[in-house]
Amino acid sequence: MNRLLVTLLAALTLSLGAQAREITDMAGRHVVIPDRIERVFGAAPPLNVLLHAVAPETMLGLSFPVPPEARPYFPERLRGLPVVGGVFGMGQQMNPESVLMQKPDVALAWKSPFIDQARIESAFARIGLPVVFVQLDTTAEWPAALRFTGRLLGHEAKAEEEARAVEQVLARVGKVVNAVPEAQRPRVYYAEGPDGLATDCHRSFHTEAIELAGGYNVFRCEPKDHMGMERVSIEQVLAFAPDIIIAQDRNFVASVGKDARWSGVKAVQAGRVLVVPRWPHNWIDRPPSIMRVLGIQWLANQFYPQAYPFELRRETREFYQRFLGVSLSDAEIDALFR
Repeated sequence: MNRLLVTLLAALTLSLGAQAREITDMAGRHVVIPDRIERVFGAAPPLNVLLHAVAPETMLGLSFPVPPEARPYFPERLRGLPVVGGVFGMGQQMNPESVLMQKPDVALAWKSPFIDQARIESAFARIGLPVVFVQLDTTAEWPAALRFTGRLLGHEAKAEEEARAVEQVLARVGKVVNAVPEAQRPRVYYAEGPDGLATDCHRSFHTEAIELAGGYNVFRCEPKDHMGMERVSIEQVLAFAPDIIIAQDRNFVASVGKDARWSGVKAVQAGRVLVVPRWPHNWIDRPPSIMRVLGIQWLANQFYPQAYPFELRRETREFYQRFLGVSLSDAEIDALFR
């Protein structure tokens, strides 16, 4: 730990006196934080989703603006939060003065092997704000992240319920997927960008929902960096011969069937191009989040409708109520897939 950070933490301890406590975060760091935490800055989009699930009343801002079409999927309080940015990931970059104006008690940061932890520590040391690292790259890490955050913010019971729900889904889907030999799994191409010619490796955390749901990601490689979205050619996609395309861009999905370049792609010929639901947070990726728990089930049902039956409307409504605190109408659920 650098000298500046030690000095700042010592000063914080003295100023808080008996109201301070020391914890060990998910990066193994010893951090002095207030005993009572009421206002939290989530320093990256996945931390926004984590706080939304565990303690939305503590959120002081968002990393990204809420589009009009996403508003029904956020609790009313969160819709009106200011956009304060973050220090990593998609979304607006953090403005330190804007963050401090919101009077945060602590910041949550993303622990990942691709992220420069020292740079993030330094950024928060400069503004005198204690930072706690949380690890949640993969879906399997979310139960531990939920429990850790629940203890940190005094929401242990709620976090435990959510963590168990995640574990149950992973076990249920895993049982179905493990019974299918890899050679019999549907070949899936993950289309990103407006032209569909960006994608991510099967080893990337960006695409793990596809593999967890029992799809065979045709782009077999190790990721080069945290951001991904590696460019491919239409000739490569033709050679991949995917059975199903999972796409993020709705305009791409709307136009791909009319695009002569894609007419020879097996999935397009079969009409098997799926667009990922994305409100209030993407079900699959960007940001990677607890929404993948719902996305994995949706995909497993698409891949294996007989082996993994899934009542889409009921399961979606229950998930949004439990994890996001919103009650959806039938029309709002339908809009997710429009």
